[in-house]
This record gives sequence, C-alpha cells and structure tokens, in this order.
Amino acid sequence: MASRHLARSIAMQSLFEWDFNGKDPQSIAAVIDRNKKEFGPGLDEEYEFIDRLVIGAVKNLEKIDAIIEKAAPAWPIAQITAVDRAVLRLGLYELLFGTRDEVPPKVAINEAIELAKAFGGESSGKFVNGVLGTVYREIGEPGKEYPTREELEKQREEEREKEQEQTQEQGEIETETDTTKKRTDKKSKK
Repeated sequence: MASRHLARSIAMQSLFEWDFNGKDPQSIAAVIDRNKKEFGPGLDEEYEFIDRLVIGAVKNLEKIDAIIEKAAPAWPIAQITAVDRAVLRLGLYELLFGTRDEVPPKVAINEAIELAKAFGGESSGKFVNGVLGTVYREIGEPGKEYPTREELEKQREEEREKEQEQTQEQGEIETETDTTKKRTDKKSKK
C-alpha cells in the first residue's frame, strides 16, 4: 500500500500548506489539486482518498484541535509545530472520523508516526505517538477495555488513599508496640 502512504503524505503536505498560509477555506481545493499534480502524478486511484482526508480534516478542524489540546494540555495548538499539527490533524481525522474497515486505528496511528518521522523534527514521532496513543486509549479498541483518563485518576487516588490508610495503620501498630514495650521494660525494672 505504498500508494496510500504517498497519498497520506500529499494530504499532510496540503494540510500543512493550508495552515501555513492562513487556513483560507476557499483555497483548500486549489492547494490539494496543486499538490496532487506535483507530488502524485499517476496516483489517480488515490485522489479521492486524498480529497477525503484533507476535506474531512478541515471540516472537523475545531473538534480535532480540541481533542489535541485535551490530549496534549502542555502544548497549545499554536505552539505545536506546523508539521506536527498537520500530521496530528490527519491522524486524528483517520482515527476518529475515518472508516475503521478501510483504515484500522493502529494503521492510522502508525502512518501518522511515519509521517511525523519523515517530515517533522527529532521528537515528532514520539510526540505524535503520545497524542494519538492517548486518544486511542480514550476511545478504546474494539474488543478491549482501556480505562479512561478519569478512571485512571480515580484508581490512582484510591491507591493513594489505601497507602495512606496502611501507613496510618502501621503507625498505630508501631505506637501500640512501643507502648507495650515500655510497659514491659517498666515491669522488668521493678
């Protein structure tokens, strides 16, 4: 499926260019067409796929960006590099709005990671993997149960409370032992 990988690359480049040039909704079709002609001659069978990815990501941009901000709260959208933004938007579109029969979630994630490694910075692959992995765990894999972020936090809080109770109980036991020892010491001195 090398042609699909190239198609995603063209889609990502189109999203990057559109974002870089101010996100003008009127210009997206021209950007896609120019990139298909320049980077994908002979990929006619994938042109519809490219259009669907880019147009779908643009139509769902607000939802996708909100998800990115939630999954990577330390990185506001404006601070994420333009390449990483384009890769994340494309990957999240495929992951959340794409057809799972056509592109399984793990394939969408792996393809996005490969694009990030090819076009992004040194840590782009890890960053994209972290964000998409977080979202994937949140939505869950069919047939597998992953706890949500809230469930994980609740579980950690319960574990902390249990540890505190055990520490407190251990302290009470030690206090009782010390008291008993002091009594024994007093009796043995008499």
